[in-house]
Amino acid sequence: MKELNLPEYSFRIIERDGKRMILDVLRRKYVRLTPEEWVRQNFVQYLIQEGHYPSGLIGIEVPAPFNRLKKRVDVLVHDRSGRPLMIVECKSYDLSLDDAVFEQIATYNMKYNVPFLVVTNGMHHYACRLGAGSARPVYLNVIPLYEELTDLIQ
Repeated sequence: MKELNLPEYSFRIIERDGKRMILDVLRRKYVRLTPEEWVRQNFVQYLIQEGHYPSGLIGIEVPAPFNRLKKRVDVLVHDRSGRPLMIVECKSYDLSLDDAVFEQIATYNMKYNVPFLVVTNGMHHYACRLGAGSARPVYLNVIPLYEELTDLIQ
C-alpha cells in the first residue's frame, strides 16, 4: 500500500482466499485491505497514538441511515459521556477531496449533529468545527488532540 501523509504504523496483514486483509483492532476482525481501508486504519491509529483519542470511544463503520439509504460513517468519535463528537470521512489516497466528499459528511452529520468534521484521503486532511457562534464551518489548522476537542465544546 501507498505511504501516506501520516506517521508509519504497524499492522497485521494476511492473505485470505487470495485477498489481502488487515486486522481492524477496534472491530476485532480482519477486513479487506482496500485503499480506503488503508487510509481508515492509518488515520484511526493517528487519532489514538498521536491525538490520544480513547480507542473505546471510537466507532468504525457506524450506521447512519439517511432517508431509506443504509449509509455508514467511517469513523465516529464520542465524548466521555457517549455523545457523538466528531465524524471522520476517509477516502482512498488516489481520490481527491472534492465538494461531493464534503456533502457526504454533511449528510451524515444530519443524523449525529457533531461539532467536528474531518475529511482525509491519507495525503490531505481537513478538519472543521461547526457551530461555535458561526453559521459557517471554521476550518482548523490542525486536528485537535482529544482533550482539546472536549475543551473546545465546553
